[in-house]
Formats: sequence, structure tokens, C-alpha cells
Amino acid sequence: MEETLRGLHSNGVTQERTWKRRAGWTLTILPALAMIMSAWLKLSHASAFADQWVNKFGFPEWELSWVGLLELACATLYLIPRTAVLGGVLVAAFFGGAVATHVRMADPAFVVPASLGVLAWGGLYLRDSRLRVLLPLRQRP
Repeated sequence: MEETLRGLHSNGVTQERTWKRRAGWTLTILPALAMIMSAWLKLSHASAFADQWVNKFGFPEWELSWVGLLELACATLYLIPRTAVLGGVLVAAFFGGAVATHVRMADPAFVVPASLGVLAWGGLYLRDSRLRVLLPLRQRP
């Protein structure tokens, strides 16, 4: 009987880990894709994007490439499991800067980078058990 209970518990734990890992990667992909697409727009100096970068946000156009490379580096570190926590910190900092930029301009689109930052950490939390141990959402009895 004990063997059966152990087997059920083990299977349930495995299913929970699989569910968390899949959900975590799903949540991870969304902000990472947004960052990669944004980096591509910056690196390609797309005219509509560059115009908004300079005229709306007030940044010099020559910064587009550097910020795009930085964004790509953050997304890459975030996607690699071994460097995901460092990448998560950098992604949060990057999105924090984007939120600050939008808020400074009184642009309601600040919700987008704020939401992407929450998704990034939610995905990382679900896919990395070390993070769940470090930051438990609830205490076990």
C-alpha cells in the first residue's frame, strides 16, 4: 500500500513539475518575443519606429542600435536556463526603463512593458524550482 501511495505521489509531483515547466516556458516566450521584435525594429532603424524614438520619446537616433543590442542580450540571457535568473533581473530593469519612459510622456502604453515584466517573472518563477524555493508564495504546513 505504501508503495502505491509513493507511486501516486511521485506521479502527481512529476505532473505538477511538467505543468509548471510548460506554463513557465509559455509565459517566458511572450516577453522574450516582444523584446526580440523590439530589438529588430531598433536595429533595422525602421522609419516609423525611429521617428517615434526621436520625436515622441526624445532619444537620439544613434542610440537605437545600442539599445537594440542591449535588449537582444537581455532576452538571450533570459532564455538560456543557466543564465535565466540574471536575464530575468536584466529584463525587469529593461522593462522598468520602458515603463519610466512611457510614464514620463504620460503615455498610457506603459501598461505593456509593465505587463511583460510581470509575465517574464511569472514564467521564470514557474520554470525554475530554485526561484520557487527562494520566494515561496505560500508556506508549507
